[in-house]
Amino acid sequence: MGKRLYDIIVSCHTAIMSMSRSRASRVFTISFPEDLAQQVDKVAQQESRNISELFREAFRSYRLERIRRTLGSVRAKARDRNRQPYTEDDVERLVDEIRAEFSGARKTKV
Repeated sequence: MGKRLYDIIVSCHTAIMSMSRSRASRVFTISFPEDLAQQVDKVAQQESRNISELFREAFRSYRLERIRRTLGSVRAKARDRNRQPYTEDDVERLVDEIRAEFSGARKTKV
């Protein structure tokens, strides 16, 4: 079955890593319980991918899901706050207010 993920230790202090050179990526050391490590190995083998690729994809998916949750929360708050839709007059009034604020801000900077 090859090396088990749990037994692999990544050391950032080897002679090669300590040489001064720029890297396009960073190395992280993570550990898993043996049963989870075996699942990671199995998925990597089934998909013919290395473990780094799996975790890069997992992190990207996690990050996108967080963004979706945040946007959903913000949209819900906006929906609750604005139960009544804006009228055309409301929009014109708001645009005029914002323009006046920007105009006043520019005059104080000059």
